[in-house]
Amino acid sequence: MSVGRVTLVGAGPGAVDLMTVRARDVLLTADVVLYDRLAPTEELRSWAPHAELFDVGKRPGHHRVSQENIHQMILRWALEGKHVVRLKGGDPFVFGRGCEEVAACREAGVPVTVVPGVTSAVSVPAAAGIPVTARGINRAFTVISAHDPLTEDEFNGLVTLGGTIVILMGIGTLGHTVEGLMRHGLSRQTPVGTVENGYCADQRVTLSQLDAVHTVAATQRLRSPAVLVIGEVVKLASNGPETGEASAVYGRVLQAASAAAFPTAAL
Repeated sequence: MSVGRVTLVGAGPGAVDLMTVRARDVLLTADVVLYDRLAPTEELRSWAPHAELFDVGKRPGHHRVSQENIHQMILRWALEGKHVVRLKGGDPFVFGRGCEEVAACREAGVPVTVVPGVTSAVSVPAAAGIPVTARGINRAFTVISAHDPLTEDEFNGLVTLGGTIVILMGIGTLGHTVEGLMRHGLSRQTPVGTVENGYCADQRVTLSQLDAVHTVAATQRLRSPAVLVIGEVVKLASNGPETGEASAVYGRVLQAASAAAFPTAAL
């Protein structure tokens, strides 16, 4: 029996129509699809009509399938001659453990390719009208995962570099992150935007500033998945949804939080 192949596919930030053409084409030829929690799945059966579908998504504090078991599942079917698609939210190589899965395939002699996706680190802030860079405001941005608490060296590096800070998987460690950034000299008045469920019907945006965001997170009951944006570019956030897909709660929360956070900003 000939060896099959594996394709890692980035599904983008969550909206069905933000998947790439190549991603959809690859799914049409899949025999097996292993999909993550944040991948758009509403129409997955029609996109991959001949495939077996398996949910291997990880939720905060609960991994129904370990990463090692995911590797074993990928390789088992690929070595049976099947085309295995690993469907991931965002981009496979941006905090998606894609490099580990590619390494496992290469070690086993299984052909593997990667289809990039639109990363949530840039696209989800855009859903709120927040650019990660803006002429005359900043010329750099840093993307970091706060799934595990950031170290003192990481805090120092973020503050020293300057520019926009984009934090993924940061709700659970938000208090630690805020205290660390302020401890290393980031202004307490630095604007902070949080975008939950970007590009989904229940998208919600809250604006605050660094010394208040932890309290805002508690009162507004912010939940994952969410992208945090820290920096002056947050003042450019729009008053209404950029995508036309957000629910009415988007505008209410955005305006209520922003009025207190940026009293002089033209929002």
